[in-house]
Amino acid sequence: MGIRENWLGIQERIRKASEKAGRNPAEAGVVWVTKNVAIDRIQKAFEAGIRDFGENRVQELLEKKPHLPSDIRWHFVGHLQTNKVKSLLGEAALIHSLDRISLAEEIERQAEKKNLKVDALVQVNTSGETTKSGFSPEEVGPALENLKRFDRIRLRGLMTIGPFTEDANLIRQSFRTLRGLRDSLRNHFADLRVGAVGEPPILSMGMSSDFELAIEEGATIVRIGTALFGKRNAA
Repeated sequence: MGIRENWLGIQERIRKASEKAGRNPAEAGVVWVTKNVAIDRIQKAFEAGIRDFGENRVQELLEKKPHLPSDIRWHFVGHLQTNKVKSLLGEAALIHSLDRISLAEEIERQAEKKNLKVDALVQVNTSGETTKSGFSPEEVGPALENLKRFDRIRLRGLMTIGPFTEDANLIRQSFRTLRGLRDSLRNHFADLRVGAVGEPPILSMGMSSDFELAIEEGATIVRIGTALFGKRNAA
């Protein structure tokens, strides 16, 4: 199937997952992840009506952005290296992966130089997997208190990556943990909509393999790539 057909199929899956959870499907926004996706295919997705796209790597975002429509809302969804912050700021509407205080310090420094405000989500490692970045659930509260000192960073919510397992119960618990943190720490987040995706505080969780579980557990943004574009070659 083509991109438009895949998109319609995903919309139907979002609708069913939302109805199962008693939610309005419009509450679940999507960032379409374009890692290793060619520019012409992103353009086709744009022509199908998609406006929110996400990249995992700063260089790839910077290379693609000038060749695509200016009204695309770009998101950065990958691990952000400190030395890439300067290049990224001003290019993405939302950074999903604020995973350490040292990164926040660099964002603050570079945002001050550019006179920018930066919208970001705090990444939480809800699965406990050592291969994943992010604050542990126990660290999130103190981290949010610490992050209040950065005037240039506007905290919009939380992000997590589900565990690499086929056990739906473990995946669901990971998402449920993030939702619980969001609810208990709600007063830490700025009350402002970002673009057209998600009501604050944002819960960015769920990818192609598990986005339906994420929606059932309260996701306001899901990050989908393979289900829309198909499998891509690693680069």
